[in-house]
Amino acid sequence: MKNRRGLSRRELTRHLGIAAGIATLSPGFAIAKAIEATPAQVEGPFYPVIEQADKDLDLTRIKGHSQTAAGEIILVRGRVFDTRAQPLKNVLVDVWQANHHGRYNHPEDKNPAPLDPHFQGWGLIRTDADGFYNLKTIKPAPYPLSAVSESGWRPRHIHFKVSQPGFEALTTQMYFRGDPLIAQEAELQRLSEARRELLISDATPDAASGLPLFRFDIVLTTA
Repeated sequence: MKNRRGLSRRELTRHLGIAAGIATLSPGFAIAKAIEATPAQVEGPFYPVIEQADKDLDLTRIKGHSQTAAGEIILVRGRVFDTRAQPLKNVLVDVWQANHHGRYNHPEDKNPAPLDPHFQGWGLIRTDADGFYNLKTIKPAPYPLSAVSESGWRPRHIHFKVSQPGFEALTTQMYFRGDPLIAQEAELQRLSEARRELLISDATPDAASGLPLFRFDIVLTTA
């Protein structure tokens, strides 16, 4: 059954949370609470600066290339909401990430790991009429912080920059459940456990393709 905002009872329940107020979903899905904005994360030094013709939702293939990107292919899907649990259409979802070897296609990345000439690495996606976005990509590798003149390692993650007129622009990151490096990630450890959970996603098999599917919903605040 749908309510007047177009959300099913199950969707609304998982966004508003139950009892303790923690947002939940069926096993394997991390969800942002609709009454609380998605936590911001630093943009990092590797936002794309090299223009590319192909910035579609499939990062595993580059237009004109016969080969696909190296690594484990995954799907990332989610919805963008406001803090009233209203889905937002036509939101720009800007995503970028490291490749299967842990390197960005960026001139400032000092990581000696190889570039992947068949990995798109950057995509620009718009949400549909119900606030959904879809992304096909590879699971990024962790990489040494020596790539940015520091010690230690960064966990696997995907960067998101989300913008819509009338709302505060949000830059954040999605992390992968089970990554042991999450415990060392300073940006995450500054958050409460409940807010940290909003940025960590589990995998479930996608019914259509069988690929690992990671759910990452995003909540924006009004400007």
